[in-house]
Amino acid sequence: MITLRNITLRRGTKVVLDDASVTLQPGEKIGLVGRNGAGKSSLFAMLTHRLQNDKGEMDIPRQWAVGEVAQNMPETDMPATDFVLEGDTRLMAARAALEAAEAAEDGHAMADAHALLSDVGAFDARPRAQALLMGLGFKSEQVDAPVNSFSGGWRMRLQLARALMCPADLMLLDEPTNHLDLDALVWLEAWLQRYEGTLIVISHDREFLDAITRVTLHLDEGKLIRYGGNYTTFETMRAERMEQQAAAYGKQQERIAHLQKFIDRFKAKASKAKQAQSRVKALERMEKLAPVLASADFSFEFREPLNLPNPMLMFDELACGYDTDEGENIIVRGVNRSVLAGQRIGILGANGQGKSTLVKTVARMQRAMGGKITEGKGLTIGYFAQQELDVLRLDEGPLSHMVRLAKEVSPSAREQELRDFLGQFRFVGSMVNQQVGSLSGGEKARLVLAMLVWQRPNLLLLDEPTNHLDLNTREALSMALNEFEGTVMLVSHDRALLREVCDEFWLVSKGGVAPFDGDLDDYQKWLLEQSKEAAKAAKEASKAALKSARETAATAAPVAAAPAPASKSPVAREDRKASGQARQKLAELTKPLRREMESIDAKLNKLADERSAVEAQLAAGTATPAQIADLGRRLKAIGDELAEAEMRWLELSTELDAIHANA
Repeated sequence: MITLRNITLRRGTKVVLDDASVTLQPGEKIGLVGRNGAGKSSLFAMLTHRLQNDKGEMDIPRQWAVGEVAQNMPETDMPATDFVLEGDTRLMAARAALEAAEAAEDGHAMADAHALLSDVGAFDARPRAQALLMGLGFKSEQVDAPVNSFSGGWRMRLQLARALMCPADLMLLDEPTNHLDLDALVWLEAWLQRYEGTLIVISHDREFLDAITRVTLHLDEGKLIRYGGNYTTFETMRAERMEQQAAAYGKQQERIAHLQKFIDRFKAKASKAKQAQSRVKALERMEKLAPVLASADFSFEFREPLNLPNPMLMFDELACGYDTDEGENIIVRGVNRSVLAGQRIGILGANGQGKSTLVKTVARMQRAMGGKITEGKGLTIGYFAQQELDVLRLDEGPLSHMVRLAKEVSPSAREQELRDFLGQFRFVGSMVNQQVGSLSGGEKARLVLAMLVWQRPNLLLLDEPTNHLDLNTREALSMALNEFEGTVMLVSHDRALLREVCDEFWLVSKGGVAPFDGDLDDYQKWLLEQSKEAAKAAKEASKAALKSARETAATAAPVAAAPAPASKSPVAREDRKASGQARQKLAELTKPLRREMESIDAKLNKLADERSAVEAQLAAGTATPAQIADLGRRLKAIGDELAEAEMRWLELSTELDAIHANA
C-alpha cells in the first residue's frame, strides 16, 4: 500500500503538492491526470526518491521493486535483447551471484546461484525479452541489432521494453504511448491489463486510460483527489463535484450576504447590538469555501481555405520509399487512389509498412520513387511532422518562425499581429522570443499547429500530431479538424482522435495501399487475427524445423538392414493400425481440453461484449453516482474474470502442446 500524508513538495519557488494526502491499494491500476505543468512527473520523481518531500510522510513498502521508463537516450552497441534483459533486476542479481561464486570457486554458492537463476526464470528470460520487443513493433531481425543503430523513437521503445522486463511491484509509466503506433499500443494495453502489480500511468490518451485504469488520481492546484473509475468516469464525477462545489459556494455567499446585511443594519442599534455581534462571530467562525476556478480551455480553429480543388490529389502507380547507400528502398508501390475535397482519411498500418513515408511523399518532403502525383490547381498543403524538429529551428523563437512564414504566405502581416496570433496558442510575453530548443514537447507541437493555421491550407497532412499534446489540446485539435472545410489525412495512434475526425480509412500493408472496410474496432480485431496467424505460422515453422532435424538425424543413423516393402509387410500393417489407435487415443485424451478451450472462447466473447456495454453506459453520462459506482465495480469484476479466463486458456494451450509433443 502507498500512503501519502500531508505531503508538501516544492520545485524551486513552485509548490507542486500542498498538504496532499492519498492512499493507493496494492494491485490498483491508477491514471495520474492533470494539466501540463501541474507536477505529475515531479510526483513520480518523489515516489522513486529522486526528489524529497518538504513536509509530510510517504510510505511505500521497502521490499517493493519499482519499474519505470528511463528518459535518457541510451548510447551503447549492446544488442537490443541484452539491453532489455538488464531491466530484469532479479536476473541480473542472480547472474552476478553466480559470477562471484565461480570466481571464488565456491561450490555451495554456485549451487545456490543456479537455484536462484531457476527461480527468477533465467532459462526463458531471453524469449520473454524478445517477445516484449516484437510486441512493441521490432522485427525478428532487429532483436539483436545494436542499440545505437536505432533512432530516438525506437530507443525509447527499448527503454519501455526494459521497464516492462523488470519484475516490479510498482510500475510508473510516464507517457508510454508517445512513440508507439496503433499496433504496439493495442499490444501494450493487453500486456498492462495482465500486469498484476500496482500501476500508475501518466497519459494523454483517453482510450488508453479507459482501457487500463480503474482509479484516477487528479493533481490540481497542489492537491491530489482520488476518483474511483477510469478517465471517462472521472470526467463525469469531477463535473458533478464541481457543480456541487459551485452550488455550495453560491449558497454560502448568499448566507454571508444575509449576515452582513443584518450586521450593517443593526450594529449601531442598542437593542440589536447583541444579535449583531453574534452574527459577526458566526461570520468569523464560518469556514469559507473557495470559488470553483476551472482551467481555461484551449481552443483554436483553422482558417477557411481560399479554394478547394477537387480532386486534390491523384496517385498513378505511385511508389514511395527513400534513398540508401545501396540505392532506392521502395516500401509502398502501385498506389492508384484519389483524394477529394472534404475527405477525412485515417491512415492505418503496422509500424514500418510505410504510413509516414507515404505522407512525407505527398507533403513533398521526399521524392516519389516511381509513378505520378497529380496535384489539384491551388493545392495548399499543411504538414505536421511526427518529429516537430523536421520543421522547426531550435535556435530561433516562435516569433522568428512566424515572421519568416508570414513573408512567404502573408507579406502584409505586422509584428503585433503575429504576436497577437501567437497569443491564441499560449505564447505570450517573452515566450515569443524563447529559443524553440528550450520549449517543452507540448509547446513545440502548439507552435507547429500555429504555423499550420497561418498557412491557410486546404489539405492537412498530420503525422502523429498528438504525441506531446495534453487532453485539452487534443480535444481542441479534434474540434478544429471537425470544423475544417478542407481535406484531412491523419496518421495517429490516438483512437479517440481517429474516431472523432475520420470517416474512412486506408490500410498501408504488404507494400500497398487499399481502403479498409470497417471502423477502428474492426481494425483492432484484424490486428488480433494477424497476430494469431503470425504466432501460428511461427509455431508451424518451429515444428517443421524440428521435424527436419529429426529426419536428418534418422538419416544419418546407421541402418542395420533394409526393411521390406511396406505394402507386403504384415508388420507395416500392424504399425499403421497401432498408429491409428494412437491418433484416436490422442484425440480422446485432448477432447476435454479442446472442449474447455471452446467454452472459454465463448466466455471471453461474452465478457468482452458485456464490458463494451458497461463502458458505453458510463460514457453516456446518464448514470447516477450510485449507478456509476455499481458499473465501476462490475467493470473491475469483468476485468478480473477476463484475466482469469485468459490465463486458463493459456494453461490449456500449453497442456495441449505438451501432449502433442510427447505423442
